[in-house]
Amino acid sequence: MNRRVRRKVARKNKGNVVQSSFPEDQDEVLDLEPQRQGFVDWKCLPDDTVIQLLSCLSYQDRASLSSTCKTWRSLGSSLCLWSSLDLRSHRFDAGMASSLAPRCVHLQKLRFRGAESADAIIHLRARNLRELSGDYCRKITDATLSVIVARHELLESLQLGPDFCERISSDAIKAIAHCCPKLNKLRLSGIRDVNADAINALAKHCPKLTDIGFIDCLNVDEVALGNVLSVRFLSVAGTSSMKWGVVSHLWHKLPNLIGLDVSRTDIGPSALLRMLSLSQNLRVLIALNCPILEEDTSFSASKYKNKLLISLRTDIFKGLASLLFDNTRRGNNVFLDWRTSKNNDKDLNEIIPWLEWMLSHTLLRSAESPQQGLDSFWVEQGGALLLSLMQSSQEDVQERAATGLATFVVIDDENASIDCGRAEAVMRDGGIRLLLGLAKSWREGLQSEAAKAIANLSVNANVAKAVAEEGGIQILAGLARSMNKLVAEEAAGGLWNLSVGEEHKGAIAEAGGIQALVDLIFKWSSSGDGVLERAAGALANLAADDKCSTEVALAGGVHALVMLARNCKFEGVQEQAARALANLAAHGDSNSNNAAVGQEAGALEALVQLTCSPHEGVRQEAAGALWNLSFDDRNREAIAAAGGVQALVALAQACANASPGLQERAAGALWGLSVSETNSVAIGREGGVAPLIALARSEAEDVHETAAGALWNLAFNASNALRIVEEGGVSALVDLCSSSVSKMARFMSALALAYMFDGRMDEYALVVTSSESISKSVSLDGARRMALKHIEAFVLMFSDLQAFAAAAASSAPAALAQVTEGARIQEAGHLRCSGAEIGRFITMLRNPSSILKACAAFALLQFTIPGGRHAMHHASLMQSLGASRVLRGAAAAATAPLEAKIFARIVLRNLEYHQIEQALA
Repeated sequence: MNRRVRRKVARKNKGNVVQSSFPEDQDEVLDLEPQRQGFVDWKCLPDDTVIQLLSCLSYQDRASLSSTCKTWRSLGSSLCLWSSLDLRSHRFDAGMASSLAPRCVHLQKLRFRGAESADAIIHLRARNLRELSGDYCRKITDATLSVIVARHELLESLQLGPDFCERISSDAIKAIAHCCPKLNKLRLSGIRDVNADAINALAKHCPKLTDIGFIDCLNVDEVALGNVLSVRFLSVAGTSSMKWGVVSHLWHKLPNLIGLDVSRTDIGPSALLRMLSLSQNLRVLIALNCPILEEDTSFSASKYKNKLLISLRTDIFKGLASLLFDNTRRGNNVFLDWRTSKNNDKDLNEIIPWLEWMLSHTLLRSAESPQQGLDSFWVEQGGALLLSLMQSSQEDVQERAATGLATFVVIDDENASIDCGRAEAVMRDGGIRLLLGLAKSWREGLQSEAAKAIANLSVNANVAKAVAEEGGIQILAGLARSMNKLVAEEAAGGLWNLSVGEEHKGAIAEAGGIQALVDLIFKWSSSGDGVLERAAGALANLAADDKCSTEVALAGGVHALVMLARNCKFEGVQEQAARALANLAAHGDSNSNNAAVGQEAGALEALVQLTCSPHEGVRQEAAGALWNLSFDDRNREAIAAAGGVQALVALAQACANASPGLQERAAGALWGLSVSETNSVAIGREGGVAPLIALARSEAEDVHETAAGALWNLAFNASNALRIVEEGGVSALVDLCSSSVSKMARFMSALALAYMFDGRMDEYALVVTSSESISKSVSLDGARRMALKHIEAFVLMFSDLQAFAAAAASSAPAALAQVTEGARIQEAGHLRCSGAEIGRFITMLRNPSSILKACAAFALLQFTIPGGRHAMHHASLMQSLGASRVLRGAAAAATAPLEAKIFARIVLRNLEYHQIEQALA
């Protein structure tokens, strides 16, 4: 029913403090402290304080705490604690109802949720029940409702909605009429047909019925409604198939009608004006979001004094002020002003609660079904109305207003898109402070809806900053510890959205949010995909920060997330768990998290399995996690042992038409695995070459890089190099080398081509003596010429003739530094080569091909530039391989190209620099 954003993005809290609504009780507690040196003897608390404490707990906690001792058991049975129950946030079945029944003899007010709870109500044996309110009523049947009203004949108020009561018919309404003669309020949503017999039964048997709402119904008998002479407040909001001609000729005769709601209907100006002009006692007519009425630009109801019309085209706050205070002042807190003022108008004292309830309902319904043309209304009046209604004395109005705020800002809940103008309007009008105030309420329904609104609004960076500044992070971290799953779920959603901002990650950790999120996963691991997805999503965002990533691991996050990846079947949870593991593997002190994830039992097997998921997002994040994990040598081999090579090759083969994100991660994971030559050979044998070549032809720059990197690693092996030629990979690599936007993709493509044509593949191809091999060897010549041509062109791109001439004429460091700066590929500093790879480039310096010499010198320059992440490692390998002698020979060779000579000299200087650095270290 409710729209909620689905995100893909401080002192220590010492527990929730229960705020008493009676300040005088707090003084009594404080007076005890000196006697106990700061400790309170709970057994000595005054009875009133204990009762007030118990009143702030859920019914389950209240019952549990009452059983701790004889005194508290007696106080826990006090009638005032069990006059009202809100069961919506908890599972309520027949067994639970029977256990609560002894305390519910005098229960007067009950709120429930869902059909199972409805079936259990009769087991409470609450024969004194006066008010009954339920939501999520789609599955409640006539039979259930008839039994409920038959057992509770003292009912004065019955409300079911705002979702549709699809299985309730006129038969149940007749049962209500016959069983509940004291009924004065009946509000039902989504009834298919309310016929004349049902309405006439209400008129006949319920003489005190003053408030009727048949909302979002398909058919209501207008004539019969004109017979309910007792009605003072009537709503048919959202009800279709109304005959407005009949309505305007009959309903104005209702002698007591003072409030009418026709919002979201197709009422026209003529019917509405007739009601305003002829109805003697009508004071308020709500007609919000009525398309036909709003299309008539000439319509005006200003001439009807003492009658308030609320529509999208009226100044609602001005009208309310005029109604309530008999003047023209305008203020957005008009309802609050009325409640705090001294008033003796009996009608208005009834109108205000009804008006708040109907407005909150209609605004929420309008927010849930977005329509064109309402933008200005929401920014100018709608948002402010919801904020005003959040301050109502009616809890259900407050909840709906908060839900309305959570909903009306959403443009696209799947892609976490909200209307920034509306979100910032809420912030400007003080909405963040109001919502945080509701979130601190002890009422769990308010906590849940306020947290949902805060979560959705926090998608906007400015709102997120305001939430943090107002202490919202601490509040949400506290709510995430709630035993109520709905509250914890919305709080986790708020932390998820706030954790997108780098500036909020540390504050979340400081507030204890990381531990709270990890605990949520363990607490609800067997149920509640919503809370698990939000907790995992928040942890994924936090794990992208080095410090927070370490804290996630220390809090038990690795075990929790692996447990989700292994056991949870919900794709949203799987996706976020895999993303969190990917971020953990990429961050943390000294990359210890990478090893920790890999060593967690079942982690790698679960991620490999997730690459086969039918859901693209899950496949993408699982591949990303395996890519990051493959940077650890032990993980790399363990992934292969878990079937990772086969799974990732299959993924690459299947993602030709997938998103660039999935393509990048599939190729990246194969790149990571192919660092091991054993894995590289396995990838080639499993058919991994062809899909990588296809990915190299992608239009996405990031995919170019990972595909080129994987092919570079594969090309180190001669059999793979030949496969690349056979699969048409030379032309793909040539295209990357010459035209990719990414310098890294071009660089690695050139290196792959250099590996393929430095002579080793030719030797391998000669081993094969079949006629097929002869044709292949013939085709190698053309491929070699094309490859060398583009390798040369690539290297020459970094050749500044003037700088090279200066470097050739002088050995001054400045001249060489200028060449280095022009040749440097910044990202190449992150590449880490093995001893065998470095040795191959050193050998290539002796190759007869001047182009390959220049390419090898250029590559070694990139790998040894001071400041590179692995430059010291590469320098050490080169020294152990005796590279200096080969480099001096290349620098001095008369036949070597100028580029090779200059690059070789620079590499020699780099080695000297690293030698000095190593000695000083």
